[in-house]
Amino acid sequence: MRITLGSDHAGFELKKILSRHLEQNGYQVTDVGTNSTEPVDYPDYAEAIAKTLLRGESERGILICGSGVGASVAANKIPGIRAGLCHDSYSAHQGVEHDNLNVLVLGARVVADELAKDLCTIFLNARFTAEDRHQRRLAKIQVIERRYSIDSATKEKIS
Repeated sequence: MRITLGSDHAGFELKKILSRHLEQNGYQVTDVGTNSTEPVDYPDYAEAIAKTLLRGESERGILICGSGVGASVAANKIPGIRAGLCHDSYSAHQGVEHDNLNVLVLGARVVADELAKDLCTIFLNARFTAEDRHQRRLAKIQVIERRYSIDSATKEKIS
């Protein structure tokens, strides 16, 4: 499986740890940055991960910032991205099984390294169940995404 990792400065150290862990476990890892602890803005890395998913260059993404909250908000603004902030094992697998998450978001200041490794493994091993109720709910999410997509033609309708 091809995985894309990205983080802001607060998640940089954890991203390095997770990258090694995933590569050692046979995953093909693409790192979209950041490459240091110099302050940067997490929305840039949320978008970079999203682009790799939407172009089909990777199957899943892992995004890290200090708390995970901001990165989750940013990633979920992009149509087709279903990012979940997970700090427990149940959410990491259930989010994929029921909600077809394609981006795991972690807070580097919230989860310890070993827990983060476990959460990544659980997230990557989980599969969408495709049960009728879950497909119905995902279809509704897609309708919402289309309804609120802003371009020059629809901007006036939302205002």
